[in-house]
Amino acid sequence: MQAVDNKDRPRIAVVGCGAIGGLLAARLIAAGHNIQIIERGTQLRALQRNGLLLCAADGEPLVQVPVEATDSFDCGAQDLVLLAVKSQQIPAIARQLGTIMHPETLLVTLQNGLPWWYFQRHGGAYEGQRLTCVDPEGVISRHIDPAHLLGCVAYPAAEVQSPGVIRHIEGDRFPLGELDQTESARAQWVGRLLVSAGFKAPPLADIRSEIWLKLWGVLAFNPISMLTRATMQDICRCEPTRSLAAQMMREAQVIASKLGITFRVPLEKRIAGAERVGAHKTSTLQDLEAGRATELEAILGSVIELARLTDTQAPRIESVYACCKLLEQASDRQLDYTQTSLQKIG
Repeated sequence: MQAVDNKDRPRIAVVGCGAIGGLLAARLIAAGHNIQIIERGTQLRALQRNGLLLCAADGEPLVQVPVEATDSFDCGAQDLVLLAVKSQQIPAIARQLGTIMHPETLLVTLQNGLPWWYFQRHGGAYEGQRLTCVDPEGVISRHIDPAHLLGCVAYPAAEVQSPGVIRHIEGDRFPLGELDQTESARAQWVGRLLVSAGFKAPPLADIRSEIWLKLWGVLAFNPISMLTRATMQDICRCEPTRSLAAQMMREAQVIASKLGITFRVPLEKRIAGAERVGAHKTSTLQDLEAGRATELEAILGSVIELARLTDTQAPRIESVYACCKLLEQASDRQLDYTQTSLQKIG
């Protein structure tokens, strides 16, 4: 990592210090950047008490840094906001995000799945269309001006090993780009900041195609992992689940092609890349097992919404979504029952 000059450092907020937010924050702080973390709960308390520890895939400590962490958005205007919360958490904080932004602030989105802004500054037939599954009440669209946004794809695999401790499994790429497909100095600036912290962050002309490329695997592997509790490696090495993933990906490819999206790698190469991640639980499975809400709507509900918008059949995607939705509801009921039982005992 390259150290940066401490003079005239930009103010950078990392909103959400989970796996990806924690990875970014640890590397950026170690490189000398001025980082404000906004988090809550046990993760916040651990950060305030012990700082942030980043470990390698084998658990070997890589870097431990002190942090400035708070659960309040009352921390002043930032020059760059790295939005690293899950997609389903954004509506609840959309109003507050404006309090840490000035007219030139850049907001970089790092969520899995299709973002709420997908058709904003799109320029196509669906310009301005809202993805209702990720912004159901339009709260995000009303409170975040798309002129502030840069799209970004988070490719690294990481997990929260314990509160305040992030395990980096593999990957270092964060390609980013403007929503209107223009080249910009500000995208290059953000790219240089990330490069200074040891990441690869090439500015891309077509960030939507890159979002689809990651989603292409996520929309299959993450829901299948929810249903089977299997790792990426296990899904790819079991012929029936590998075949199901491929079939879902082919359906998604048809939907994407109707929106002008092309995939720069063949399907089998994308699956092989997922297999190389190894015995890693997807973020969706991690959320399910931890009793947290999953990103099911962003990674699968959004694809079904676009299938209907483009009049495309996607029976396998819809079937897997239905099973995952039922599982999610059953898990929520079990969590409610457990919490009620504990309250009665207490």
